[in-house]
Amino acid sequence: MKLMRILTMLAALVGFKTASADSCMNVLDHTVRELAGEKQVNLCEAYKGQVLLIVNTASKCAFTGQYEGLEAMHAKYQDQGFSVLGFPSGDFADQEYNQENKIQEFCRLTYGVKFPMFEKSHVRGDYANPVFSDLIKATGVSPKWNFYKYLVGRDGKVIDVYSSMTSPESSGLVKQLEAALAVPMDKDS
Repeated sequence: MKLMRILTMLAALVGFKTASADSCMNVLDHTVRELAGEKQVNLCEAYKGQVLLIVNTASKCAFTGQYEGLEAMHAKYQDQGFSVLGFPSGDFADQEYNQENKIQEFCRLTYGVKFPMFEKSHVRGDYANPVFSDLIKATGVSPKWNFYKYLVGRDGKVIDVYSSMTSPESSGLVKQLEAALAVPMDKDS
């Protein structure tokens, strides 16, 4: 055990990465299914080193119009290493369609959503999907309604949480997002 610790410290000093340094040790350490599809996405492989805004979404909510701002944000900052990740859920007043193909169709046709969307799942309580379970553990904040937003830095750590009332155009959210994007991307990410 002591020898391993010494070797890890030496490797860090010399600039070598150990196996544990390469592993994803954050809220992205999960594989999730794309919305209305069969493809499984390893979030670490797909988004490691990016700034993310992870959002629980719903199609039949007073905040559903935020899809437009989320898509605009995704499009504006995507080339700088940013992505919005949407997780549809019916946890709040059952305001999401039951069929994933209806969710996907609604998002694309009504709001032009192109940012990644994943399988419909629970985002709070004992049955929360693993991503939201880890977000809740990391922040102590569980979504209180649809369109809660978790800003995650390039290092995979949560920077801040925003309530449903915070629109994607909010100056505070945009400032934190731009500050996170200003952090250089790790060359090995």
